[in-house]
Amino acid sequence: MTVAQSLTPTSGVLHGRVHVLPVRVYYEDTDAGGVVYYANYLKFAERGRTELLRTLGIEQQKLRDETGVIFMMYEGDVKYRRPARLDDALTVETAVVQLGAASVKMRQVIRHSGSHEEMAIFNAHVACTGPDGKPARIPDSVREALGSFVSDA
Repeated sequence: MTVAQSLTPTSGVLHGRVHVLPVRVYYEDTDAGGVVYYANYLKFAERGRTELLRTLGIEQQKLRDETGVIFMMYEGDVKYRRPARLDDALTVETAVVQLGAASVKMRQVIRHSGSHEEMAIFNAHVACTGPDGKPARIPDSVREALGSFVSDA
């Protein structure tokens, strides 16, 4: 096995009922002033939700191929607390706060790794949809995996 074959991107770790994903701020994430462009916090949050699922054994492409269902943002709100800057190390903390028949509500906090300051807080309402784009029940295997991580974080 080569070094390249043994390296894989991190999916983060579970700390109790919260998934934590490390993220580094790169030049491409910033504006002309070296501050993270506001929309990129949403990308960091999306990665956090995706990697939570992956950590629980749910790969979204495989889920789509096998069941036809996908997860998509239904609604969300974000509060920007402090600016992150070029080269900052951040963590994306993701917690499942409510599990419905066809949707999941998650709370995400993006923190500065060193100071633990909140950089942004995101509440995401994610819908499960079928191939036709209409709401679909969350598959039992996904419900079981997510259900054990519902918290009031």
